[in-house]
Amino acid sequence: MDKVVASAAEAVADIPGGSSLAVGGFGLSGVPNALIEALHEAGVKGLSVVSNNCGVDGSGLGVLLAADQIVRVTGSYIGENKTFARKYLGGEIEVELTPQGTLAERLRAGGCGIPAFYTPAGVGTAVAEGGMPWRYAADGSVALASPAKEVREFDGVEYVLERGITTDFALVRAQRGDRFGNLEFAKASRNFNPLAAMAGRITIAEVEELVDSLDPQEVHLPGVFVQRVVALTAEQAAAKGIEKRTVRA
Repeated sequence: MDKVVASAAEAVADIPGGSSLAVGGFGLSGVPNALIEALHEAGVKGLSVVSNNCGVDGSGLGVLLAADQIVRVTGSYIGENKTFARKYLGGEIEVELTPQGTLAERLRAGGCGIPAFYTPAGVGTAVAEGGMPWRYAADGSVALASPAKEVREFDGVEYVLERGITTDFALVRAQRGDRFGNLEFAKASRNFNPLAAMAGRITIAEVEELVDSLDPQEVHLPGVFVQRVVALTAEQAAAKGIEKRTVRA
């Protein structure tokens, strides 16, 4: 029952090249940076990543992206990651963009064993009708486009069929965790981390504070979804970036 692993390097040591990963985080909040850095140092290539965004330049998943370790991304937006934009538009990686709420539900559905579901989000757009560029060619033309999806009408309203997502591994970050894998998330870090954790067949969690056990009322994600727990050092736990610092004159 004790799921604690000694280090991030040990926790990701068996992730092979070509794996699919669900990665938690929202912007710079709740990003499993220690696990990502360990994966970077391991030099694992050919990764397919499912995450809200792909980090920023020099941080989070942006580290793996810059090192050419990621070949495919399923996410909601490119954001301000210039490396991500350059690689996508230059045809170096494949990118499946999906509405943010749909992505969240696809992860949740996969974690609950639901293969697919219908949603109104994207009906009447390229999300449902197909043609969204997944990969560009070097000359800027579309080398691979998204396929059309099934659309059905329920009670006079059209809905598009979306597939649930499961991945080989999941990397998440929690504020607190216990030795049984139960996790508690702080504020915005709760947006995508629990969903990513549910979608992974093997889920690895880095925790800012490791305790012997959490009170059931404090558990945001039960340990049944988590296979490994890594306790962060005080320095790692305190290292939290600010995407845009705004101060008064």
